[in-house]
Amino acid sequence: MTTHSRLDSWLTAPPPADTRDPSYGSGRDSGAAFGRGAAALAWPAAVLLILHRVLVLARAGSVTDDFTTVWSAARRFIDRVPVYDEVYSHVNPHYLYNPGATLLLAPLGLLPSAEAARPCFVALNAVCIIAALAWLTRLSGRRTTDAVFPVALALAFATEAVTNTLVFTNINGILLLALTAFLALFVHGRDVAAGAVLGVAIVVKPMFAPLLLLPLLKLRWGAFVAGVAVPVVLNLVAWPLTPGARDYLDVVVPYLGETRDYANSSLSGLAVYFGMPGWAHAVLAAVLATAVAAAVVGLARWRRSDEWLWLAMSTGVLLAGVCLLSSLGQAYYSMMLFPALFTALHRASPMHGWPAWAGALLCLAPLDWASPLHPLAGQWLNTFLPTAGWAVFIVAVAAWAWAVPTATAMQPAPLEEETRP
Repeated sequence: MTTHSRLDSWLTAPPPADTRDPSYGSGRDSGAAFGRGAAALAWPAAVLLILHRVLVLARAGSVTDDFTTVWSAARRFIDRVPVYDEVYSHVNPHYLYNPGATLLLAPLGLLPSAEAARPCFVALNAVCIIAALAWLTRLSGRRTTDAVFPVALALAFATEAVTNTLVFTNINGILLLALTAFLALFVHGRDVAAGAVLGVAIVVKPMFAPLLLLPLLKLRWGAFVAGVAVPVVLNLVAWPLTPGARDYLDVVVPYLGETRDYANSSLSGLAVYFGMPGWAHAVLAAVLATAVAAAVVGLARWRRSDEWLWLAMSTGVLLAGVCLLSSLGQAYYSMMLFPALFTALHRASPMHGWPAWAGALLCLAPLDWASPLHPLAGQWLNTFLPTAGWAVFIVAVAAWAWAVPTATAMQPAPLEEETRP
């Protein structure tokens, strides 16, 4: 062989082979190769988005500051001065947590200032969101080493819900982890623990109270009783310990019943903002409440044959219904739809069709519609696209739940217990 031939042979490589996959070259390896490529793309995207949201956007903060209000109330609790000493006639974020939640949040007041405490709370929320997504990946029958986990991280941290949770520095990331823990414990039959976790979430945000319907539908009394007992006991313990606790009933509860038209994406907020006639609001609310009930009843057919699908989707419908039909619904609450979105990995799910995804995207897409060309219309879209999103999601799930034949609903789920952690 000549020197030229040897050099040419040395400069010519064979096709790349993956020694880990014996089917390489047979055409059966394309799915695995795509998964590895997706993971290779998703991991740096996820890391960049997490760092950007935590170290840049959240660090810079926003005019909307949910954290200072909470820290100040926790500090008042520590200093033994009235906790609910605020003026509730303006639009700034107010402290609205009940005495039981105040007791849980009181350790924040031990930190010397809101400026010192805020970065810790941002980091805690980010860690909780990451942990919840990892847990949901496992509950969906996938490993965290698969492409699903980094893709979920990247998509989640790109959403408006996660971004504003970190920028405004509220407690929603911690609540997402609590919601995921409730689902996981319930699926694995640890009813009392599941109910206790749900009870803690209800103490902090009563919007989770409708989830008590789920253990009732399966007659899981341990979960139901624990979910009711924890908020009651925490508030009984906290009431005498909270300075000015009576103001919660006299001032805060009436305020909570009011519909505020500032950044309020609920149906009531839309009705107040646009001056909708009372009868039209009532009819529309009744129609959407009926859709929520239809979705919950339709999904209940899966409560024994496919518990994870039933639980995750029912949770999404109930929480979307709370956001839509209560006096206050804010877009970042849409983070609580994440468990339902993970059912796209299941063998049957409403998330296999575009209508449910259209609703989810209207709630979660990180798009700012404000423009000098149409400033008012842009403001309307930013505030009320989530309203449409919650409604579309609920109606899509209800339609799917009743369109799927009962025989299909009674098929056993492919995800057996041993595939979940």
